[in-house]
Amino acid sequence: MVLDSVDSTNNFAKQLASGGAPEGTAVLARLQTGGRGRLGRSFSSPADMGIYLSVILRPQAKPTELLHLTAAAAEAAAEAIELQTGLETGIKWVNDLTVGGKKLAGILTELSVEPESGQAEYVVVGIGVNCSQRPEDFPPELQSIATSVLAQTGEKPDPNALAAEMIRSVSRLSSTLLTEQAQWMKHYAARCVTVGKQVRVIRPLETREAVALAIDENGALQVEYPDGTRSWVNSGEVSVRGLYGYL
Repeated sequence: MVLDSVDSTNNFAKQLASGGAPEGTAVLARLQTGGRGRLGRSFSSPADMGIYLSVILRPQAKPTELLHLTAAAAEAAAEAIELQTGLETGIKWVNDLTVGGKKLAGILTELSVEPESGQAEYVVVGIGVNCSQRPEDFPPELQSIATSVLAQTGEKPDPNALAAEMIRSVSRLSSTLLTEQAQWMKHYAARCVTVGKQVRVIRPLETREAVALAIDENGALQVEYPDGTRSWVNSGEVSVRGLYGYL
């Protein structure tokens, strides 16, 4: 389904999923007026400048079995971009695709749970990719931290071909999410630019400096603090030195 304009492809896909739309239903838009990212952030979605895509999945699993989903979806998107454009991307934990220290794409996964069974009712995987922006096309506040396929390769990607590759990659993810979890997370960890870097762990009540050490089988990030203690970060914000203006 292709829309000229929508507030958010994820919002639209969730409405379809609640109404019984089947696994693999995809929603694309030329423009998002309210594109969203993690932690309630907005995602700049100008007309005909990017891929704004959401896909409905219906995994037969409990939410605790899907903790790696966002990380795996980021890896699926990265693989699709590389196959279609030749552009190799890194992944900033947990869900940003980066090139040259700038954000190229973002992932937003949203889950609905059946109250009686506790099983996942549906998952919506949202993918936003900056495709055709020149540096000056980004809002001033994003020009130093965002990039596009055009800016990195010098060529505008074919949006239809890239969207089709994204859908194929998410379909493969859906069919192997639980059976090939270790493989997905191995590839994710290898692509993750956060590991080995100095980071800032930002939580509601504190911000701490640390070093990122590893990614576990569920996509959690292990960090070590200056006092030598270690912990696993499962949620919240982690800034990475050298990315997005954190120096």
